[in-house]
Amino acid sequence: MALQLSDPRQAWLALSMLDGLGPRSLQRLLEYFPSPAEALAADFMTLQRVGVSPRLQASIQTLQQGDPALCDRIHAALAWLDAPDCHLLCLESPDYPPLLREIADPPPVLFVRGNISLLIDPQLAMVGTRHPGPHGAATARAFARSFTESGLVVTSGMALGIDGACHQGALDVAGQTIAVWGTGLENCYPKRHRRLAEDILANGGALVSELAPAMGPHASQFPKRNRIISGLSLGTLVVEASLNSGSLITARLALEQNREVFAMPGSIHNAQARGCHRLLREGATLVETVQDVLNVLHVPLTAALAEPAAASRTEHPLAKWLSHDPVSADWLSQHSGVPVQRVLQDLLELELEGIVQQTPHGYSRR
Repeated sequence: MALQLSDPRQAWLALSMLDGLGPRSLQRLLEYFPSPAEALAADFMTLQRVGVSPRLQASIQTLQQGDPALCDRIHAALAWLDAPDCHLLCLESPDYPPLLREIADPPPVLFVRGNISLLIDPQLAMVGTRHPGPHGAATARAFARSFTESGLVVTSGMALGIDGACHQGALDVAGQTIAVWGTGLENCYPKRHRRLAEDILANGGALVSELAPAMGPHASQFPKRNRIISGLSLGTLVVEASLNSGSLITARLALEQNREVFAMPGSIHNAQARGCHRLLREGATLVETVQDVLNVLHVPLTAALAEPAAASRTEHPLAKWLSHDPVSADWLSQHSGVPVQRVLQDLLELELEGIVQQTPHGYSRR
């Protein structure tokens, strides 16, 4: 079936899938031509005058002659878009995320499953290593819970490790989260996160990719994905990362996009903390509590956290057992009747909120 490039959706899809299309050539085409359809119909001399690369010129000419493979990819994408809750956001669309449109190389199209309105809500990117220690994963999950309760959308890349913990933390409290994929939205990667993706959608979240739905995983796609994670967000928090972690790429991109960068300190003996320590030396905001991030972002969030310490002291089941005298987690479990694993989890959350502190002798109120 031939393409109908007078249809804006088909024209944007064709443009986005052209071989050789980069951010500069996209900008030149959109500045010179009134629409993608007219750019795709341009002759060789006009394309030369615009200054696009020979590779892109060849791609446009091949499309004009009828490229069966490209036609098949576009029709497959259109079929995917016919499914319920599947959306295409073009760069000119009013629903396209305005923060993402501001970056130097915004994707010409976004494929979205789920709640597209989340993409314009205040977001915090949370990223980190695929191989966290137990404390790093628990910290990421606890922080994500608190951020979503504050009114932020947690955005991450749905990778193993810290990314997955962040998405799950948001879901723990029925908070909103966005997963940006480095594959097409028909190919969940890693496959073990298929259930996580379903839970994100069931909870009113969103899955996002710039890639055609059928696109499988390829190593080169994941660094490109990172610019979308940071570009959607007001800031990026790196929870735990080694010196060669892709999370440092996301942090660098956030800086280039004039967004905030946050990092959590860790043990000097933990190789997975060295990337965060480098970011802190380079000027990232040090994060020990949720409030450290909220104070910097200055966004209107829910009033529930206006006085977080007071609310937690009156409502938390461990509150009456905590005083200024340190006690152990086992003691708290014995006296409160709460299993020790849950006690440790709750104590971590209270510590992150700045309500309790851990000392050599146990836990006490600050």
